[in-house]
Amino acid sequence: MTEEAPAAPAEAPPSPPRTGVAALSPRYQIGAAVALAVVAVAVCVHIGMVFLHVAPSNTVTKAHGGAIDEWIYPEFEQNWKLFAPNPLQQNIAVEVRAEVRTADGETRTTGWYDLSAEDGRAIDGNPLPSHTQQNELRRAFDFFTNTHNADGRPVGVRGTLSETYLRRIVLLRLDRDGAAGPGGDVRRIQVRSRSTAVPPPSWSRERVSLKPVYRTMPWWDVPAAGTTTQARAAAAGGAR
Repeated sequence: MTEEAPAAPAEAPPSPPRTGVAALSPRYQIGAAVALAVVAVAVCVHIGMVFLHVAPSNTVTKAHGGAIDEWIYPEFEQNWKLFAPNPLQQNIAVEVRAEVRTADGETRTTGWYDLSAEDGRAIDGNPLPSHTQQNELRRAFDFFTNTHNADGRPVGVRGTLSETYLRRIVLLRLDRDGAAGPGGDVRRIQVRSRSTAVPPPSWSRERVSLKPVYRTMPWWDVPAAGTTTQARAAAAGGAR
């Protein structure tokens, strides 16, 4: 009998190709790890900043409040008034009047324009109202009141910025309403708020005064760069 040759050992199946980060060279793997670490740190810092921003006043916020505000505003601002222990129970309307110079050189003072009511009429019946119609005026006035004292004077640089921002919005609204008339121009403006308590439900025994409360700001002079015509042109340029 002849001896049979021993069978050759079976070849191992080929290993599957590497995918993802494992397929990169060691140098690129290190780069990807560093990038992921940077993203993770940034996410943790952002979550921490947002938490400190909405948290009650504490030692950290008192010591580093400026840095927290610089990180949060304006892109990441959080508004928790809806869930606050004492939510807003007032309707606040923003009104404005103007001192205008007419085309024939006369100076007159307009009546009060209810800008909030104008926004409300633009939203009513509109299934997809714009962000500007819903929030621009309201947020601008909130920004203004939060950066001004009880006398209507700005507190710090943000106060001056908020006043300029609100004035620009008001001038554009007055121009849209034709407050100065053909060929006229706005020389001074005055803003006020009208706060009215929200009536309690019919089943409640609570009694509140429905008499409106007004907060009137000082007259603001409109500089040459802030006239309605130039304000409109600047806004159009910014939109482009």
